[in-house]
Amino acid sequence: MRWYTGRHRTLAIAGITAISMVGMSFFAGSATAAAIKGGTIYISVTPNNSATYPIVITGAFADYGTATTIDQNGTVNPNGNYVKVALKQGGFEVNSTALNKKAGSTPPTFNSTTNCSYTFTVSGPISLSKGSGAYKGISGTLTITESFSAILPRYTSGKHKGQCNEGNSATPLASGGNISGSGKVSFG
Repeated sequence: MRWYTGRHRTLAIAGITAISMVGMSFFAGSATAAAIKGGTIYISVTPNNSATYPIVITGAFADYGTATTIDQNGTVNPNGNYVKVALKQGGFEVNSTALNKKAGSTPPTFNSTTNCSYTFTVSGPISLSKGSGAYKGISGTLTITESFSAILPRYTSGKHKGQCNEGNSATPLASGGNISGSGKVSFG
């Protein structure tokens, strides 16, 4: 699942649609996926610069693990349209093709005149399938919102001195992002 596309969106994660999130699991006293027929789940992702990141899911069931961005052949690919989610009780696959397409056509907001700040936000659907373990037979569509902000450096010399460095190799001075969403799932 590739959540950010394009030169600076790739810095955010290079992958949105899995459903990654840093956080705690809430297993104590909560229902597991095997004990429910479905319901609303909530996900949130803190993007990083790799193809794999932590994920936490809460709501109708609670679980955590990793989400790895893959291509249609199942090969790890930070720019892939799919995400392999591996949780403690099983796993499933996310198809983020529609979200990634929307992200690719959504322009960022860039302030190159005063502070070199960059902001990108997009919302769209992802679908879940190919469940295993406690998630066998999972299906559903979630709405995901991905946001990314960064402050880019300025050129320190040359003919562009003082201008914002928007080049593909520019390393942001600071950046942050979030991927979160919710939707209904069912089993079998």
